[in-house]
Amino acid sequence: MQKSVRYNEGHALYLALLARKEGTKRGYLSKKTAETNRWHEKWFALYQNVLFYFEGEQSARPAGMYMLEGCNCERVPAPKGCAAGSAKDAALDKQHYFTVLFGHEGQKPLELRCEDEVDGDEWVEAIHQASYSDILIEREVLMQKYIHLVQIVETEKVAANQLRHQLEDQDTEIERLKSEIVALNKTKEKMRPYQGNQEDEDPDIKKIKKVQSFMRGWLCRRKWKTIVQDYICSPHAESMRKRNQIVFNMVEAESEYVHQLYVLVNCFLRPLRMAASSKKPPISHDDVSSIFLNSETIMFLHEIFHQGLKARIANWPTLILADLFDILLPMLNIYQEFVRNHQYSLQVLANCKQNRDFDKLLKQYEANPACEGRMLETFLTYPMFQIPRYIITLHELLAHTPHEHVERKSLEFAKSKLEELSRVMHDEVSDTENIRKNLAIERTIVEGCDILLDTSQTFIRQGSLIQVPSVERGKLSKVRLGSLSLKKEGERQCFLFTKHFLICTRSSGGKLHLLKTGGVLSLIECTLVEETEASDDDCKLNSAVSTKGSGQVFGHLDFKLIVEPADAPPFTVVLLAPSRQEKAAWTSDISQCIDNIRCNGLMTIVFEENSKVTVPHMIKSDARLHRDDIDICFSKTLNSCKVPQIRYASVERLLERLTDLRFLSIDFLNTFLHTYRIFTTAAVVLEKLSDIYRRPFTSIPVRSLELFFATSQNNRGEYLADGKSPHLCRKFSSPPPLSLSRTSSPARTRKLSLTSSLNSRIGALDLSASSVASSPTSNYSPATSPPPTGSKAPLDLSRGLSSPEQSPGSAEDSLENPRLDLCNKLRRSIRRGFNNSERTCDKEFIIRRAATNRVLNVLRHWVSKHSQDFELNNELKMNVLNLLEEVLRDPDLLPQERKATANILRTLSQDDQDDNHLKIEDIIQMPDCPKPECFETLSAMELAEQITLLDHVVFRSIPYEEFLGQGWMKVDKNERTPYIMKTSQHFNDMSNLVASQIMSYADVPSRASAIEKWVAVADICRCLHNYNGVLEITSALNRSAIYRLKKTWAKVSKQTKALMDKLQKTVSSEGRFKNLREMLKNCNPPAVPYLGMYLTDLAFIEEGTPNFTEEGLVNFSKMRMISHIIREIRQFQQTSYRIEHQQKVTHYLLDKTLIIDEDTLYELSLKIEPRLPA
Repeated sequence: MQKSVRYNEGHALYLALLARKEGTKRGYLSKKTAETNRWHEKWFALYQNVLFYFEGEQSARPAGMYMLEGCNCERVPAPKGCAAGSAKDAALDKQHYFTVLFGHEGQKPLELRCEDEVDGDEWVEAIHQASYSDILIEREVLMQKYIHLVQIVETEKVAANQLRHQLEDQDTEIERLKSEIVALNKTKEKMRPYQGNQEDEDPDIKKIKKVQSFMRGWLCRRKWKTIVQDYICSPHAESMRKRNQIVFNMVEAESEYVHQLYVLVNCFLRPLRMAASSKKPPISHDDVSSIFLNSETIMFLHEIFHQGLKARIANWPTLILADLFDILLPMLNIYQEFVRNHQYSLQVLANCKQNRDFDKLLKQYEANPACEGRMLETFLTYPMFQIPRYIITLHELLAHTPHEHVERKSLEFAKSKLEELSRVMHDEVSDTENIRKNLAIERTIVEGCDILLDTSQTFIRQGSLIQVPSVERGKLSKVRLGSLSLKKEGERQCFLFTKHFLICTRSSGGKLHLLKTGGVLSLIECTLVEETEASDDDCKLNSAVSTKGSGQVFGHLDFKLIVEPADAPPFTVVLLAPSRQEKAAWTSDISQCIDNIRCNGLMTIVFEENSKVTVPHMIKSDARLHRDDIDICFSKTLNSCKVPQIRYASVERLLERLTDLRFLSIDFLNTFLHTYRIFTTAAVVLEKLSDIYRRPFTSIPVRSLELFFATSQNNRGEYLADGKSPHLCRKFSSPPPLSLSRTSSPARTRKLSLTSSLNSRIGALDLSASSVASSPTSNYSPATSPPPTGSKAPLDLSRGLSSPEQSPGSAEDSLENPRLDLCNKLRRSIRRGFNNSERTCDKEFIIRRAATNRVLNVLRHWVSKHSQDFELNNELKMNVLNLLEEVLRDPDLLPQERKATANILRTLSQDDQDDNHLKIEDIIQMPDCPKPECFETLSAMELAEQITLLDHVVFRSIPYEEFLGQGWMKVDKNERTPYIMKTSQHFNDMSNLVASQIMSYADVPSRASAIEKWVAVADICRCLHNYNGVLEITSALNRSAIYRLKKTWAKVSKQTKALMDKLQKTVSSEGRFKNLREMLKNCNPPAVPYLGMYLTDLAFIEEGTPNFTEEGLVNFSKMRMISHIIREIRQFQQTSYRIEHQQKVTHYLLDKTLIIDEDTLYELSLKIEPRLPA
């Protein structure tokens, strides 16, 4: 757009004269002056892109002119001041107003009005044409096409040069052949005298020769036909057919991808740009650019690529694609910028959604039918998966391209370049999955949840739990797990994140609502109690549910969270899990999140209170935590501990991070325990944990130990003189526990455990409080305050370091429990500064306690969530038991650590952790029913529930180690992944049963009725979140043997057909099962997903990158992505259905005598409805 113009008065007068005579639009308009805000009638003339106005129609000299290029003209309502009561104002109200907005900064808009509405529309249209906006857009498009054509010309020049060389070679070959022909002719002339007698041959001989010639021709044609048929059946021809099919599928996928980019640009990017230019913009231009970086350029690039693909299809079967990738590769660097910006774009989008105007506008855009119910985050994610999709397509193409093919080298080069780009993208794809998951959950909650817009929140798990209501006086006699009212009214949808725990109720419409009280629990303020054994005083003091005997009442399925908010009275939340396995999974994850927060807070305060440096400085000072080295490479993103994530690393460095006492990252721990079999063994991991427990000082590098204990007495003394410090009351610390007083009960004192709160005032010294207890040089020093009578409270280390005024301990208590006296001595030592012996004791105690906590945390997570490792490896189990027994024999072990160790031992010693779970082997081995049921006597609800139960039992039985290494695609897949193959076989058996049952009916109405019943069963499966069952039934109905039965389908009702189309769309594989993924994101377990979707994702990752780099480092970014998929699978595996097993129904569903093989089914279909004659 032209920003300035050189003004020539003579030229302007000439243009004004032309405008008066030949102008596009001329007439009187009222113009509003900017100085006086009054309206003056002027005569306007529009010529090309210049608007002149005159004092009157007869005026020869224009009063002014406007350049309209790049402007925007729109109708505006009448000003509010025109609504007065006078007749003059009433006449003004009938005027038609429009405004011309100029693109130049500082230029005021031109406000015009006219009396005739049609005249106003003509002026608006004429000014819009004069602004050349359409031409400017067309210019951009032509520019892109021009660049593409230039590249094509260059490619054609190279091809022409190659053809020129080929022609020269052909000319040389022609000359050689001519010389050979001349030589042959000379030889033939010499032989002519011997052929002169052939004319006198006998007629019979001529007939014989004619017959011989015919036979030779027939034999040649037959041989040629055999050759052609052999080639059609040959592997080479089959490979070419597959190659062509891959290209056709690639064109379809590219067409869909271009459409997705078109929707992203035209339904979101361009409207938001317009909104950012409005008077009250809901979003700034900078935010729009941050969210949609390079989106428009990517769309133009792929439109060109798509056009090239379609042009190649027009030349089928000669499909040459390498030159298209040669054009595409140099421009794919824009993807690298898009990927690096992707996480930031989602963060910006999450921040913008906090603006109500923007959120309302975005929902309006997402309601566009072109979006098909998908959110903006979904469209922003599509480009992230395009490069891996190209890699897989090229991999398949190369598998079906001969080595001597003309474009094989070009395709291999393109594949190598795309793989390099894909390695850069792997980290970002993994990091942004969490943000998209959080935003999807936030959308399902009616009230919204601002904490989910915090990008540091990491989703852990979700599921259904039962919340036990609070009752008076601790009576639980009327509350039972089997109570229908408790199940219905107390059922809650729970979501666990690294920092918060959400509790929601589900309304009848399926929407989620946060509880008004206790809906959002901050894990910083929570204490987890797994085995709820307490006295009745707990319920009197806390006004919560008494848990006395609750283990017997609820079958040890309950656990509770004690919440102590800083600005509200404490309360308790008691939750029931459906099974012991689910309880173990929930409590393990919750305790791990709490430990993550508190261990990080503990180590942070220890560093900052006992060191010269702060934690960020400590991280920078320890180069091993952020600087790439020969055995480690870091990503730019941070984990939950604010430490750079590992991208590549050696096994030794990964084990070092696992046992680094300073940081406890739950995402690293989950990834490591899910994937360690790929790069190491369980024995090596356990040996490392044993070494850390026995020699804890080896867990922190020397440089970090120096930072850890570089004390600064001068800096600390002035803050501790009055008992205050600038590092007190941190956001990661829990609220201070209630101190014992004369009127309080000792049962109120909170116990320190692996999941207990830390003192927010003296958080770092909570563990170090009893450090002097292990020192033989410690002396007795009684406290100053008298004790409460008869108090025998357990040791509370978080109280041990409070001030003497706040800790009413006594000499008697100190004598009875020497550690209280040692805590008091340590408290006074901190006030005046440590001497050498006390500092050494404190150092050893902190490190030993932190090392013990780390080992117990890792073992607890390993045993509770990866029990299959120990069930299949008895040697590993015995070694862990020996290590735990060694921990129990430690004389300095804290009571809470002893209890945690005993809990792990009890969990590991249980023989059958899945005793409550039904197994498919048990169902098959059950005795046959006396009266087997048939399809007609079973209701759709019974069939759907039992199909769901069987599908989940089979799906739940898959051990997660089978998802590693693509064992299901190997030759020995039945040995490597037996449970995955059983799941696949069960899917096929159920689908065959559906098809066989329909084809067993001889008459049309019965078959139509059976189809309608199976569709109803599939819809009930959808309501039960059994999408595997939906796909089993729909795939059976889409088999050729059933799909071709036109007479049968004609009898099926329209409602059933519409429902069938809806179900097929839900489980369609289009767009990487995009609809099914959206359903799974928005549903709450229990659910049965389609296993093939996850196997495709895992193959996607395995094909894209290797497990190890060329230097032998573990590709931990790949491990992180694999772990993310396995965690999602296990989330659905661990949440069971509450469906009662009905043997009569499962006996029918598992009866293989009812199944008809595929060939017989098709033959039966042809007998029922023969093919129509051609």
